[in-house]
Amino acid sequence: MANTASARKRIRQTATRTARNQARKSRMRTFVKKVELAIASGDKAAAQTALRAAQPEMQRARGKGVVHANTVARKLSRLSSRIKALPGA
Repeated sequence: MANTASARKRIRQTATRTARNQARKSRMRTFVKKVELAIASGDKAAAQTALRAAQPEMQRARGKGVVHANTVARKLSRLSSRIKALPGA
């Protein structure tokens, strides 16, 4: 258990930051899931729209240090190539 006031404050700060980071990561995953669902359904237009909505969310998570920059770049690249491979208008 924390013995000093500064240590107790650190525990509170860590709990707040952890909750915030988990929420950001969860939100990012939700957006990615929407893109994957659109890809699975074969709807190219919906997939492109979902990717345009997911990209800023993923970049925000990257900017806040929640996920590694290369992870976001890799995911965006793979999703966009999957969308590009879809047949349709």
